[in-house]
Amino acid sequence: MGFEHHGRTRRLDWVDPSIREWDCVVVWSDPADPDAGIVLDQSAFYPGGGGQPPDHGVLLWQGVQTRIVDSRKGEDLHLIPAPGDPVPPAGVTVRGAVDDERRSTLMRTHSGLHVLCGAAFRDFGALVTGGNMLPGEARMDFNLPEVPPGFKQSLEDAVNAEIVADRKIIVRVLPRAEALAIPDLIRTQDALPPLQTPEIRVVDIVGLDVQADGGTHVASTGQVGRIQVQKVESKGRQNRRVRIRLVE
Repeated sequence: MGFEHHGRTRRLDWVDPSIREWDCVVVWSDPADPDAGIVLDQSAFYPGGGGQPPDHGVLLWQGVQTRIVDSRKGEDLHLIPAPGDPVPPAGVTVRGAVDDERRSTLMRTHSGLHVLCGAAFRDFGALVTGGNMLPGEARMDFNLPEVPPGFKQSLEDAVNAEIVADRKIIVRVLPRAEALAIPDLIRTQDALPPLQTPEIRVVDIVGLDVQADGGTHVASTGQVGRIQVQKVESKGRQNRRVRIRLVE
């Protein structure tokens, strides 16, 4: 069915990350078991993954509102309703709406992490060993045995210089062999995309950073806004945790 599908759901969040409202049809649900989730024929809800949390939002149908607060990935993408909210039955047409503030902030945060990763790799040769984000704040762990003097401020200055440069962020889906031929595509230490994946989604901050990635991003680094490196922590002999937040 193509890379932009997950099971029976077309991934509108991958087709166009600016989509916030759309019409769709429920292809599966169990109103008697809300925790089983809701499967749509197309969805702009980012379901979570790669450190980026899932979107929140609503489904509107027949004068009823169902809040979406989580998701679960299996053979299908299952949207999880808020406790106590009604579940639309299969076959019903619904209007989906993503919480714009949460999604847009997460996109800025995620793109900011890629700028951080690119600057840390370029300037310090540091590979990523882990990471996580919330709207407007995040942390990234790096394999960096020695912390150079002035590292925290140097990294913050480098990241914000790349944001001011307003580099384009381009998303492409490439055949696996072509993607893996890109030098330094995998910035996470000892990690590769799943072996069964014939195509790899690649996020390219032009001139700075190219990575395999499944999340949602802004169109250019200038849309991230200024970033503050709040803290650099030691996490063992080899690892350093860098905590950032959006300040604009």
